Amino acid sequence: MLAQQWLNNARQVMARIEETQLDNIRKAAEIMADTIEAGRWVHTFGCGHATIPIEEMYPRIGGFVGFHPLIELPLTFFTRITGEMGVHQFLFLERVEGYGGAIMKSYDFDPRDTMWIFSHSGINNVNIDVALESKKRGMKVIVFGSAAEAKGKKSRHSTGKTLFEIADLVVDSCAPIEDASVPLKNHQDKVGPVSTMAFITCVWMTVTTVAEILADRGVKLFIHPSHNVPGDTTARERLDAALAEYKRRVQGV
Repeated sequence: MLAQQWLNNARQVMARIEETQLDNIRKAAEIMADTIEAGRWVHTFGCGHATIPIEEMYPRIGGFVGFHPLIELPLTFFTRITGEMGVHQFLFLERVEGYGGAIMKSYDFDPRDTMWIFSHSGINNVNIDVALESKKRGMKVIVFGSAAEAKGKKSRHSTGKTLFEIADLVVDSCAPIEDASVPLKNHQDKVGPVSTMAFITCVWMTVTTVAEILADRGVKLFIHPSHNVPGDTTARERLDAALAEYKRRVQGV
């Protein structure tokens, strides 16, 4: 069954993450914990399906304040597929050098911030622009993606550098570079991509480690609670407190 093949492929990716990436995940989490403890932001950025792990972090039940999603709508919303904000436009825009710098102009950053970028291949210009601008502003840049599999791929950026070469720290998602993992008879292309599952696995391994580090330091976390649990009479209060803390940080007070 192809369903079982995909499941086995996904398990193998998760196993490789566990076997090879725990040290780097811990290092990434320590950098992020320092940022959040300082009252600053871990900014999260990606394009296309690499925005899914960003949306998974916050706001999300079990997530907590400190992660700031930077999602540029034309780089993620292509569910119309063709027509307005379609796939053709997305593929063009993610390769436009300078677009990432323009995105960065719309936000306030601090050298204590961390920029966390998700990119499967690490070769497209928007992500590279964001990484370069982040480093100019004194931020640490952490990149999650298929680093080992992408080795040797040529950057599309004028610097000649890939995102993985620019990063201060890389966590390898361990997904195959072609992403789709299940061969289909009578077809050239495979089905069943695994990069999203790999990204989500790495996200929660990292975020839970950040939470562990901060809790051990005695830092109060503003966690987004479930408001669907019968008998939990303070869930709304905890949600309101988390959103108030998010608003306070956004306003810089």
